[in-house]
Amino acid sequence: MDKQMEYGSDYKYIPATSVGSGLGVEVLPDLYCHTLQIVNICLVGDPAGQDFVLVDAGMPGSANEIVSVTETRYGAGRKPKAILLTHGHFDHVGAVIELIEQWNIPVYAHELEIPYLTGHKSYPEPDPTVEGGMVAKMSALFPNEPINLGKHVQPLPSDGSVPHLAGFRWIHTPGHTPGHVSLFRDKDRTLMAADAFVTVRQDSLYKVLTQEMEISGPPRYLTTDWTAARESVRKLAALQPTVAVTGHGRPVSGQVLSEGLQKLVDEFDRIAIPDYGKYVKH
Repeated sequence: MDKQMEYGSDYKYIPATSVGSGLGVEVLPDLYCHTLQIVNICLVGDPAGQDFVLVDAGMPGSANEIVSVTETRYGAGRKPKAILLTHGHFDHVGAVIELIEQWNIPVYAHELEIPYLTGHKSYPEPDPTVEGGMVAKMSALFPNEPINLGKHVQPLPSDGSVPHLAGFRWIHTPGHTPGHVSLFRDKDRTLMAADAFVTVRQDSLYKVLTQEMEISGPPRYLTTDWTAARESVRKLAALQPTVAVTGHGRPVSGQVLSEGLQKLVDEFDRIAIPDYGKYVKH
């Protein structure tokens, strides 16, 4: 491993899974979503074209599967032009160092997320006391120490463009983390929301296992700013996306997306914000 790069000392494999683990879906001809245990990665770019990027880097220990999925879709030996991290939580950066070493490609993240990706700052600890199900209770096991990507990570362009993804723009959607971003393509209103909202109740072990569809707020046990999280959901709903891929749960489109997202906006305090927890302010 590159001596300039290292995971946090609490980095470890997390024994969690779902019925979707190992499965992928072509959401659009140039958008492929693949589930690694309980989290989604996206490959964005036409398989017949030259440029594509990887959005997020999965769970700890998932590098081989990510490389395999990438080469199955784009061809043996092909590699993305870049890795875009929507944020730096362990389940979105789990294989990033191995992938950088194998592919030798740049990584991009919002400037407010860089301290968590260069070893300078730890995320607040997960809250196992938060209202929710078994996954919330298990969250004390989840890594929160910063990884260090050194010079391999750089800030996203300040003009909102996304390197190597023409037509997409990044949108700052804080709340779950300070530098959380979502990606949006105006021409067909395609949204990659990451954890700004998700399509499964991520704190419930049963719903994570079964991937029962439910448009919900960001994962409760790692969300620290609910005021910002509410505003981020409003910002994304105002875009009126036609299809959305989220960090957890299945892709969603059409009426299910529009109605579910509007309901989340209208009833955010009831649906998303837990009744109690150390990051909840009443």
